[in-house]
Formats: sequence, C-alpha cells, structure tokens
Amino acid sequence: MSFIREPRRAQQPFLVLQSSVAQSSLGILRQLLEDSSSHSLLFCLLHPSLLSVNASRVEAFDLLDNVPGYNDNYEEPRHLILSAVKTAPDETLDFVIDSVDTLASDIGSIPQTYEFLCELVSLVRSRPNPSRLVLHILSPSPLLPLLCQTRFSPSLTHTISHPPALLRHLATEYLTLPPPLSPEAKFWGIFLPVSERMHESERLIFGSEGEGAGDDDEMLIEVIVRGDGGDGLRRRCVDRTLQGWSLTRGLGPLPDMVSLRPLFSRTVAEPSAADPTQNVSFNLNLTASQQKSRAQVPLPYMHEGDPGKPQKNPVASAAIFYDPDSADDLDDDDPDEDLDI
Repeated sequence: MSFIREPRRAQQPFLVLQSSVAQSSLGILRQLLEDSSSHSLLFCLLHPSLLSVNASRVEAFDLLDNVPGYNDNYEEPRHLILSAVKTAPDETLDFVIDSVDTLASDIGSIPQTYEFLCELVSLVRSRPNPSRLVLHILSPSPLLPLLCQTRFSPSLTHTISHPPALLRHLATEYLTLPPPLSPEAKFWGIFLPVSERMHESERLIFGSEGEGAGDDDEMLIEVIVRGDGGDGLRRRCVDRTLQGWSLTRGLGPLPDMVSLRPLFSRTVAEPSAADPTQNVSFNLNLTASQQKSRAQVPLPYMHEGDPGKPQKNPVASAAIFYDPDSADDLDDDDPDEDLDI
C-alpha cells in the first residue's frame, strides 16, 4: 500500500500528515507533491521550502505573508481556499494545506477552523472526479482528535512520523525489537504508549545524549488506514503498519533502513535444552546395571484396575468396623433420658 504514488482517492479522499518537534513529515509532503500522478493545489502557510518543489503539476498559493495584523492587504484564507477549490478544473486533484495549525492561528478560532475544514472535505468529496484533501498538522494540536473522528470523515489515511532513534530506544530499554523479530501484539503494546509520550521522543533527539536534530534522510512512518486499505474492500476495522521512509528509496520495509540495520542483523539464539545433571557436586546418572535393576522392580498398584490382568490383592467389599469405647452408651433407650427437662 502506497499513499503517495498510488492513492485510491475514491475510497481515501482524506490524508493527514502528522509531524512533531522530534520528526517532521516535510520530506514526505515534498515527495507527495513531486511524485503525485495528478495535479495539486498547494496552500502554503508555514514552510517556504515547499514553494520550490520541482513539479510542473503543482499550483502553489503563497500565503506566508498573509498574516492578520501584519499585512495591510490581508485576505481571509478561508475565502481564498474555498474559491480556489470551487473554481478548480474538473479533474483528479490533490488539495494540500500546510499547515492546519497555522490556518487555525490566522482564523483565530478552533471551532471555526473545524467548521471550515468540514465544508472543505465535503466539497472535495462532491467533485465529479475523485480528489483528495491533504492536511499537514503539527502535534500536539487541538485539531488532531477532531479530524480523526469518523464524523469528520469515515475513511482516513493518517501518517505519523517518528525518529528511527525511537526503535533503537525500545530495543535497548525495553528489549523489544520491531516485527518480525518480536510478536506484533507485544511490539505495539510497548510502541504505542511510548510514541504517544512525545516528550520521550524529544528527549531522544534533543536530550543530553540525543542526536541533536531529526533525521531528514530516514524516518519511521506509522500508517493508519480506516476504510478502504487500497484493495477495494471496505473494512470496519483500522489497519496499522510501520514502514520506513528514506529520501532516496521512499517508502519501504524497516530492514531496508540504514539506521536500523544493526537491529535486524541480530540473531535470536535458539534455547537449548538445559541438562539438570551438569554442574553439580554429585553423580545423578545411573549405570547400565543400575538401570536394569531399576526396571525389574515391581511398582505398587501397577496393574490395579486393569481387567485384562489378574490382581494380586483383590479389593474386598467396603465395610466399617467399630470398636465401642467404654463410655459409649449403645443401649436402645432414649438417649435424652438423663436430661432434666
């Protein structure tokens, strides 16, 4: 499944690229614009480097200087984006906003930004040719949980960028290697809580022993697909995979990442059967004559209950034998006659 080169816009018209302080998704966004098979409308509000993307099929709207209170010719970004979407040609298009958080800051209201994005995704869905809305978001963001709800869009492709140092940290501190070196359930049970604590990833990158900056050449991509996973079959479940991304190879399996090769080169030693008779101060082994003598010893109750073999001591019928004590009263009189009632 590739959400960059072969997206199924009819089933997946909504894509979220999530960045963090520790790892940016800007490289993936650039590759999406350069390798997309369709035209793209880019609304650039944050990263000026996207304006220099070498792609002839990208129409860029420079909104970097369109800041309320700082630009005398400020134009409401919602009106500009809606106008561009409504007047776009009737063909397959990608509508890219970088970034949603900057858009919300310009609008000045999270509820108004959410209402605008709801209107925008409805326009994208209603286009005659399948199109896609691509939103770049920076976590933590108050808009992220709203955009991931099924109320906003039943189908969703959500990518989260992580630094490769996170997997090396899990292998060192939690002794958990990525699949297939570890079971899927065990890995995700540890990876998800640690990755959601973003301060831990930031410490791995910017801490006293950190790398000092996120890796722009390689990164981990957590891909969450809700709805159609690309095979044409609609699902009610959520597929979650972990892939590697590099500047030269694009998306690929984790073992192909240069920074993770030491993890996948580890061989898991097969457990050997431990011999309990080793490293003891006395001999626990039997000689051949001792084993023969041991085999000739008749075991008690060995043939008991086997109808095909005669029993040496047949079991008699059950009976209770009682020897009365001297203080026992065994007469047939009333046992309560001694009571003064």
